Amino acid sequence: MKPVDTRAIPTTAPDAVLFRSPQIDDGVRLWEIARDSKVLDLNSSYAYLLWCRDFSATSIVAEVDGRVVGFVSGYTRPSAQETLFVWQVAVDEDQRGKAIAARMLSDLMDRTAPLGVTHLETTISPDNEASIALFTALARRREVPITRQNLFSPNDFPDGHEAEDLYTIGA
Repeated sequence: MKPVDTRAIPTTAPDAVLFRSPQIDDGVRLWEIARDSKVLDLNSSYAYLLWCRDFSATSIVAEVDGRVVGFVSGYTRPSAQETLFVWQVAVDEDQRGKAIAARMLSDLMDRTAPLGVTHLETTISPDNEASIALFTALARRREVPITRQNLFSPNDFPDGHEAEDLYTIGA
């Protein structure tokens, strides 16, 4: 995949957002951001701590003025190490509209390329227009294909969860 020129993505100030790998002490903040999003499936606080420890090389946080304001959690698929699976993307409500999510995804893809990652997968429920637009725009900016296929139906879930479609970006 081609690196993206993030200068084309609008932001409040070029250096206002710091992107870095999460650390264990970011776990609570990631849990809070997910909880406050009111749209993400909220995992246990323990899961976010483990995520920051075990998957920091394939995840990213956005920090503004020393405070974590967004994150992308991801991992490389054990059976397909060239695939970065993006689990969750979240940005604080007061930071939305500044292209932070798009910039985190682009930065994360650039960071994982040396690990052999050539494409990204994520699941999105069919009614989540914002996420569909985010990932479609990512593929367009990187000039790579994006495909969608059915992955999980509501019947696959025990709790009334919506369907989840699999989006693949890249070769």
